[in-house]
Amino acid sequence: MTHAHIPRRWYENAVFYQILVGVFNDTEGRGIGTLKGIAEKLDYLQWLGIDCLWLSPFYASPLRDDGYDIADYRAVHPDYGTMEDFEDLIAAVHARGMKLITDLALNHTSMDHHWFQESRKDPHGRYGDYYVWGDDPHRYPEIRIIFTDAETSNWSFDEVRGQYYFHRFYKEQPDLNYDNPDVHEEVLSLIDFWMDKGLDGFRLDAIPYLYERDGLGGESLPETLEFIEKLRAHMDKHYPDAFMVAEANQPPAETREYFGDGDRVHMVFNFPLMPRLYQAIATSQASPIVEIMPELLHLPAGAQWGNFLRNHDELTLEMVTEIERDLLYSAFLPDDSMRAHLGIARRLAPLMDNDRAKIELMFALMFGLPGAPFLYYGEEFGMHDDSSLQDRDAVRTPMQWEPGPGAGFTTSDTPKRPIVGGEGISVAEQRHDPHSLLRFTRSLIAARKAHPELGIGNYEAIEVAEPALLAITRTLKVEDRVIASDPLSSAPLVCLYNFAPHPLAIPPQALANLSGIGRVEIGSVEAGTEIRSGDVIPAFGFFWLTAQ
Repeated sequence: MTHAHIPRRWYENAVFYQILVGVFNDTEGRGIGTLKGIAEKLDYLQWLGIDCLWLSPFYASPLRDDGYDIADYRAVHPDYGTMEDFEDLIAAVHARGMKLITDLALNHTSMDHHWFQESRKDPHGRYGDYYVWGDDPHRYPEIRIIFTDAETSNWSFDEVRGQYYFHRFYKEQPDLNYDNPDVHEEVLSLIDFWMDKGLDGFRLDAIPYLYERDGLGGESLPETLEFIEKLRAHMDKHYPDAFMVAEANQPPAETREYFGDGDRVHMVFNFPLMPRLYQAIATSQASPIVEIMPELLHLPAGAQWGNFLRNHDELTLEMVTEIERDLLYSAFLPDDSMRAHLGIARRLAPLMDNDRAKIELMFALMFGLPGAPFLYYGEEFGMHDDSSLQDRDAVRTPMQWEPGPGAGFTTSDTPKRPIVGGEGISVAEQRHDPHSLLRFTRSLIAARKAHPELGIGNYEAIEVAEPALLAITRTLKVEDRVIASDPLSSAPLVCLYNFAPHPLAIPPQALANLSGIGRVEIGSVEAGTEIRSGDVIPAFGFFWLTAQ
C-alpha cells in the first residue's frame, strides 16, 4: 500500500523571531516601540534569515502584565500605533515572503475588559457567566498557584458582585469560563477578526488552563483538549495555511497531548527539552539530552516542536524535579534577585557567563535538534538583561540597535524600560564584524536552511564512551528526499557537541557514518576544515559535519 505524499508545511522548518512590540523600535520619540518601528526593521530581519515574526500582545490593555491582560481583543493599544499600522505591517512582511503570527491569551482577560465589568455588575445578564465565579475561595485545592511570589490564592473577592472570581495568573486577569458556549463563539469570532487581516497564525498563551474540574485540577483536562480540536477544525476549514503554536508548559507526556493525532495544534513549544540543554551545560554531561530525545520523536504528520532557549518569561523550571531545579539554580542563579516565580529572569548571554563558546553551543543545539527554532529579540548578538527590574521585566529591555544613550531604539530620554547597553553589544557594532556573535548567528541560520534534515529529518544518537560528548546523525526522511532542492542533502549530517570545559578527542565511532572524515559546515573551527577521528573538539565546542 502506498501513502500519498503530504507536502511539508511552511512552519515545520521555519526560523521564528519573537518581538516585544513596546521595546523593539520607537518611531515616535516617546520611549515606546511601535508597529511602524517593526516595519522599519524588516530588512534587518530578512538579512538575518528570519522566516516568521511572532509579536507579543499589542491589543488594548492596562499593561499590568505587559499586554497579556487584554482589555479589548479587537483594538490596537494606542501606544503601539493604529489598526492601519498593523495592516501595513502585515503587507510589508508578506511582500518580503515572510510570515507574521501574534500572541493570543485565551485563558483570561484583563479585569478592565467590558465582559468582566458587565459580568460583575449583572450576574444574570448576557456576560454573567463569562467568567469562573464562586462562593468558595477554597474550591479546586489541587490547582497550583503559578505566580507563587505574587499571589496567595487563585481566587479573589469582587465587592461589586459579592463573589470570588478565579484566576490562574495575576488577580487582574480573571479566567474565562469555557463551560459557557458563548465564550467559545466569542473566541472563534475574534480569531476570525485577526485571521481575516492576513495573519499567518497564533501563539496560544497559557492554553493548558482553560477548564477546571473538582478533584481533577485545572491543567490539560480532556475538555481543554476538545476545545483545541474545535479550534483546529475551525482553522483548517477557514484558514488552511495558518498554524497555531501552544504554550503548554507541562510534563513531556502531557505536552505531547497537544498534538493529538495531528488534529490539535500544529506546534508545541519544546518545554521538555529546554531545561535539559541547560542541565547539559551545568553538568558537562550529554545524558540529559540523550535521555529525553526518544520521548520527543515520531510526531503526527504536520506536527512540529518549537525549540527555544529564552523568551519573554523567566527561564521556567516548573516541570523539572526539585533536585534538577536546585542544580540549575546553583549553576545559573548567582543572585536571588534574578529569581522569578519558579525560574530565573536572565537572558541567554548572562546565563552563559557571556562565554561565547557556550552561547554558540546553545544556539547550535536549538538550531540542530528536531524542531523549528525560535530566537528571542536581541539574543542573536548577546544582549544583556537588567536584574534590577521587577519580575520578568529584567529580560524585556529595549532592543540595542546602536551604541549610545538611546541605543538606536529611541530619541527619548525616558524610555519605557531602561536601556541595558554594553560595549560591543548592538546590531550596528556587530553587523560588519565577521567574527561577531551576530554574524555567527546569521551563518548558523544559513547552514540550518541548507540542511532541512536538521528540523524535519531522522534523528539518531551515536553511542560514544565520552559522557560529555553528544553525537548525532541527521538524515532526510525518504519522502523529503523527493522534494529536497539539493540532492546532496540526503547524505548524513553528523553533529557533535562538547559539554566539557576542556577539549575532547573525537572517538572513531562518532565519525563512522562519514567513513572517518567529516567536513565542517559550521562549528568551532573554520568552515571547510577536515575533521578526523582523534582530532579535538574545543571546550564547549560543536561541529556540524558532512561527508567529504
